[in-house]
Amino acid sequence: MKLIILDRDGVINQDRDDFVKSADEWIPLEGSMDAIAFLTEAGYTVAVATNQSGIGRKYFTIQDLTEMHAKMHRLIVQAGGVIDGIWFCPHLADDHCRCRKPAPGMIQDIIERFKADPEQTWLVGDSLRDLQAIDAVGGKAALVLTGKGKKTLSEKEHELPENTQIFDDLLAFANYLTQTDHSEAV
Repeated sequence: MKLIILDRDGVINQDRDDFVKSADEWIPLEGSMDAIAFLTEAGYTVAVATNQSGIGRKYFTIQDLTEMHAKMHRLIVQAGGVIDGIWFCPHLADDHCRCRKPAPGMIQDIIERFKADPEQTWLVGDSLRDLQAIDAVGGKAALVLTGKGKKTLSEKEHELPENTQIFDDLLAFANYLTQTDHSEAV
């Protein structure tokens, strides 16, 4: 099982300081749909793990989130890719739940659901908490410089998990991974 876990906002779609609250505000980042298609074609299972505290803050509803994800699925399928599952945490940080990244609850659940090896699982994120969540289960961390990624690198570089790989965007990560897979197969 080759599993890739993606954060959503800032990795797949544009992030907003005032939260992505509707399907109209959900805008894919350039190259992200193609990146997921490349990963799908290379045999990866692709899952999404996203903190969505906007629900807990009452900025948008579960229905709004469902509509955003329906749009995401549609655009990814049009590009030739598949998202195999979406996990989200609706809680606020003050709720101290086990699913909100950097807690590893969502990541553990995804790995268990797909019967994946944590040490062979990548998580691509744009914030320190994304990378801390995969590091907590012994997986591989990839920081993209889209979304909050540049800020994360400049302000938190010394806190990144050991061996964190850094990429310009999700497409650069997908190209790296598919080329690495190809060279190992030769």
